[in-house]
Amino acid sequence: MASREPQAPPLARLAALIADETRAACLLALLDGRAWTAGELARHAGVAASTLSEHLGKLVAGGLLAEERQGRHRYVRLADARTAQLVEDLVAQVSPGARPAPRTLREAGAGSAMARARTCYDHLAGRLGIALTDALTSRGLLRQDTGFALTDAGVGWFAAAGIPLERTGRRPLARACLDWTERRPHLAGVAGAALCRHALDAGWCLRIGSERAVKVTAAGERAFLDLLGVEAGALR
Repeated sequence: MASREPQAPPLARLAALIADETRAACLLALLDGRAWTAGELARHAGVAASTLSEHLGKLVAGGLLAEERQGRHRYVRLADARTAQLVEDLVAQVSPGARPAPRTLREAGAGSAMARARTCYDHLAGRLGIALTDALTSRGLLRQDTGFALTDAGVGWFAAAGIPLERTGRRPLARACLDWTERRPHLAGVAGAALCRHALDAGWCLRIGSERAVKVTAAGERAFLDLLGVEAGALR
């Protein structure tokens, strides 16, 4: 018997698309905002290339991934920021106790680095993301009382810091994204993406390892202290 709710079938199809460990592993890996080759994702997920190709085909057909080809290489990335938000929101619903404990010192170190500072698609997360969000809020540059919104002073701060806010499309200027390690919202949206992009381009943060972890550099510590009053200890 067909459902009387018209949105039920597509919702069920979307849930089924994500409800596979290999496809979930691909979506999580792609939260770093970069394009991966099919071979890279196959190694990351621990499956054969032929198996991974089948899964990628389903994710592309389902609208969660976009693909492009360069020569003989096939690259895939998350379809858009809305897809990244969906994946991150789902991860945030997973109880910390449900996550397996690290099996090796290397896994423990990687987990610690991810909790300290990482990218969440195209914005900063972890303790770093929360520290910057709190600093923006305490200085009256960001409001959280009625949802996330940059104040006029906040817009001016981005301009003065030389961080352009490219307001195109329907993406909100500021959006709350629940941080799955800190269990508090960090800054996403156009402003969050702009801050992350500038931090990486200016050398304030460097990507480390093969996942989404980043490290605040000495230049970044000075910049975050000068611009937002964030002490270096809060970034480590």
